[in-house]
Amino acid sequence: MAVSPRLSPAMTVLQAAIQKASRRLLRDFADVESLQVTTKGAGDFVSQADFRAEQTLREELSRARPGWGFLMEESGASGADDWEWRWVVDPLDGTTNFLHGIPHWAISVGVEKRTGETTSELMAGCIYNPAGNEMFWAEKGMGAYLNDKRLRVSARRDMGSALFATGIPFAKVQRKAEFSATLARLMPQVAGVRRFGAAALDLAWVAAGRYDGFWELGLQKWDIAAGLVILKEAGGFITDPAGGETHYETGDVVAGNQALHPKLREVVAEGIAAAQAHRAANAG
Repeated sequence: MAVSPRLSPAMTVLQAAIQKASRRLLRDFADVESLQVTTKGAGDFVSQADFRAEQTLREELSRARPGWGFLMEESGASGADDWEWRWVVDPLDGTTNFLHGIPHWAISVGVEKRTGETTSELMAGCIYNPAGNEMFWAEKGMGAYLNDKRLRVSARRDMGSALFATGIPFAKVQRKAEFSATLARLMPQVAGVRRFGAAALDLAWVAAGRYDGFWELGLQKWDIAAGLVILKEAGGFITDPAGGETHYETGDVVAGNQALHPKLREVVAEGIAAAQAHRAANAG
């Protein structure tokens, strides 16, 4: 008989807070037409649902861990500047899906520990899709799980059978040229590329073996904090396009299993270089 994984006190607190926030989100999702929505930028929306979920998470997590800091999508950084631990929170990843009635959105929360004056380490993460009742979670050194089932990345090795995910730059977002150049190189080599509109779930799905890899440029820390831990604990690899470790700071992410990550990273790096060379030539 399979033994259910044991949650640490912090993960127990986190999952309880996420479950509470998700109940209100599901009510809002059922009545999405009545939500007030504002525009943060071209193609970038925020709703009452985002704010209410963030407020619930702040209240619940602050009550359980009063000394911890926060980095939250809608309200930014808060708490003591010299925080030792903090929550990195996206209260509603996939807001556009949510507002269109598409049940592909999630709450994403990472746990970050300060390790030095300018350094930190991600120690745990949880990504919950309330519409599908799928809780992806992991703690460093303890493995990754979907609900109580252990996760592993896919075992595919051949690009021709691989399915990748990405985020397509919208409207006036920069680096569309890099995306287009990468996609043009990748599409002839693979079985398919998907754009589902929620980066946290993209990373969770790579961890679950549903996707074989993922890339996107310019993500925010709250988009990826939880997913980085979950993916690594599921046996995945994640770097910046150059193969370095700047991805959490820059938001330039390439993720995949052991066999396909280097192949995808090479294609992304080639796409970026081609776009930059094209811009330089035109600037001259």
